[in-house]
Amino acid sequence: MPRCSVIIVTYNSSAHIEACVKALAPQDCEIIVVDNASHDDTLSRLESLAGEIPLQVLSLNRNLGFAAGVNVGARAAVSDVLLILNPDAIAESGALDELLTCLTRSGAAAVGGALLQSDCPAKGFAFRRLPTLASLLFEVLGINQFWPSNPVNRSYRCLDADYSREQPVEQPAGACLAIQSEIWESLRGMDSRFFPVWFEDVDLCARIQKAGGKIVYCPVARFQHDGAHSVGQLRFRDRQVFWYANMLRYAAKHFSRVSVLVLRAGIIAGMLLRIIASALAGVPGGINRRSAVRAYCQVACETLGAS
Repeated sequence: MPRCSVIIVTYNSSAHIEACVKALAPQDCEIIVVDNASHDDTLSRLESLAGEIPLQVLSLNRNLGFAAGVNVGARAAVSDVLLILNPDAIAESGALDELLTCLTRSGAAAVGGALLQSDCPAKGFAFRRLPTLASLLFEVLGINQFWPSNPVNRSYRCLDADYSREQPVEQPAGACLAIQSEIWESLRGMDSRFFPVWFEDVDLCARIQKAGGKIVYCPVARFQHDGAHSVGQLRFRDRQVFWYANMLRYAAKHFSRVSVLVLRAGIIAGMLLRIIASALAGVPGGINRRSAVRAYCQVACETLGAS
């Protein structure tokens, strides 16, 4: 069986990193942690762990984003398989062996593990289909928010899938994604222009499949996952700006020019709807109305000016 190098990118991850690393320690793997200039005590916790667990810590002097952080870790790895793992994903006993067994048996280029929340599969997140123009338009226009069970969203998020079955999938979540090192090298890793997060894992999966690789979901490789660890640290405005900018970046790489223009128009229309809704009814989650309106206006302006 091939050996695995686990790459964990941290950013202010002190609340999660110990449990993540300790769960990996009994499993035969190389552990590489890339810290994206955390300003909490993540590094001091890692230093303490390094005294008892074989661990390579690469500390960056500025936040390069998730994709670039993974690329840094991959360059330091020496194994045949790379496992990209979020710091809030806790491997259950034997999870890595199950991933590697699945990868070897299936002949896949990459495999995704089962991400669990309260011991239940994270439906709609653990794996999805690759985005289409329709699925992104339903997202940006707010249709999925008000009608989450619509057929486009159900298909895109694989809400009707059997999460207990091993199966080919299009896009496992980047929170737990194992890929053959030779495939990674041939694709030159993740595209670091997807800064700081979002769509970098989707883009990688799309490129794997364009190159003829198969991706498989492995339900017996179980990881408990809190979710939204890094994203939750972003300000509301930044979440909106980065999400839509990276969505357009993905579309520009994988969609036709006409589809990109339609998506841009959809984003602008969606921002106008959100501006009106925010002004009239406020924003869920206690977000200040004025801040929300400013964020949506910025997204609309940047979308108009995108090349």
